[in-house]
Amino acid sequence: MTIPDAAELRARIAVRRRDFVVDIALAVVPGETVAVTGRSGAGKSTLLGALAGLTPLDEGEISVDGRVIDRAPRLRTDPMRRGIVLLGQEARLFPHLTARENVAFGPRSAGVPASVARSSADEWLARVGLPGTGDRRPAQLSGGEQQRVAVARALAAEPRVVLLDEPLVALDAVTASEIRTMLHERLAGVTTVAVTHDAVDAAALADRLVIVERGRVTQQGPVREVLSAPATEVAARIAGLERLEGVAQGGAFVRGALRLESTDAASLALARAEGAELAAVFPASAMRLGAGSPVTVSHLEQTPTGVRVVTDHGAAEVAPAEAASIRPGDVVRVSVAPERVRFVAAT
Repeated sequence: MTIPDAAELRARIAVRRRDFVVDIALAVVPGETVAVTGRSGAGKSTLLGALAGLTPLDEGEISVDGRVIDRAPRLRTDPMRRGIVLLGQEARLFPHLTARENVAFGPRSAGVPASVARSSADEWLARVGLPGTGDRRPAQLSGGEQQRVAVARALAAEPRVVLLDEPLVALDAVTASEIRTMLHERLAGVTTVAVTHDAVDAAALADRLVIVERGRVTQQGPVREVLSAPATEVAARIAGLERLEGVAQGGAFVRGALRLESTDAASLALARAEGAELAAVFPASAMRLGAGSPVTVSHLEQTPTGVRVVTDHGAAEVAPAEAASIRPGDVVRVSVAPERVRFVAAT
């Protein structure tokens, strides 16, 4: 039961969609996990499909450890011969095979003797937290257990690169947390590209985060750096933050009637450049109603913990009782404590 040496993945994929072109360059160093996120339809799954060999390239090239496996328009390696495995939202186990035989399938297909493959499969099942379950069929397993078997099956095939396409999205919160922890442990040292909508998944699994919007990379870098200083509204929403664009005026951030200050040293330095374009970044939970700058309410959204009051200058998360008398079109006053605000250069 081994994992091969981690591989380097390099790709530039261009795939024409109906209304835009997905054009993404990606370089993943050996053993690195890169999370890719963005809105639905941005091109994330197209990227994974191209890397896995399921989606033909219109332009570009893909290589693993310097070996070109895809180059448009003439070279295209069969998905089974790429050394790349894709783990999706559904476990897709063979229903007629036991968990052991599902995990042993890849090694047996590669010529490993059946007894060796089955013994290795039992070891992999134990590594993903399912010791003693080898004789069960998928129908006898819970959704979380099936996903664990799918992870074991993927890694037992000794891939050079692992692709994750939101493998936790269909699981309940508790099970997803358990599988997330298991993935973090089992994928350590394995070159991985993980597509996710969840900032928690990115922070827990990845070394680097790539934001994709309409087929293009708009921001990338270490996960926590991207999440703490989002360059676009999409990145901010993924990070659970508000991001407003305005200008530096009098050492503060100004957008229309809204004025925000910051106590952050780097933010104050940016705010001293009078007239410079800035973005103010802060948690929605930091915006308070009742005092400060006047803004107009756009609409209200129910959340698990209260109500999100969306205005033309950001949003505030408040208790239901506080939002009971607020209606779209109302003018309310909002403020954000300076210690909760950061300024970044607008891009």
